[in-house]
Amino acid sequence: MATNKTQPTTVSVAGFLASVEHPGRRSDSLELADLMAGITGQEAVMWGPTIVGFGAYHYRYETGREGDAAAVGFSPRKANLVLYGLTYGPDADRLLPELGKHRAGAGCLYVNRLADVDRDVLAQLVSTGYRHTMAELHKP
Repeated sequence: MATNKTQPTTVSVAGFLASVEHPGRRSDSLELADLMAGITGQEAVMWGPTIVGFGAYHYRYETGREGDAAAVGFSPRKANLVLYGLTYGPDADRLLPELGKHRAGAGCLYVNRLADVDRDVLAQLVSTGYRHTMAELHKP
């Protein structure tokens, strides 16, 4: 069976975030890291070269494929911030329309900048996404 490409690494999260070129994206990333760490109680870990993750869960599909992934996280891309794990919670459908300017993808949210979203709603999405992932999706 193939190994997952995105694995936790020992790369410094602080070093990675400091290297984000765009000052606004870097500032938003530092704020997101603080928000996610505070809500999850987990230390930030680099998953692959560009994803900052908080907590981990083990998944196992009916096909037999299994692996580990960050419970919630983000990646500061050039075009936008990509937020992971926030669409899985039971309140996501209710909260997403209240979030503000964003675009939803397959299991992730795209946000141009944090100024475009409601921070309280974002915090609720992080909280419910993390709790749901760890309680429902985690398959030890």
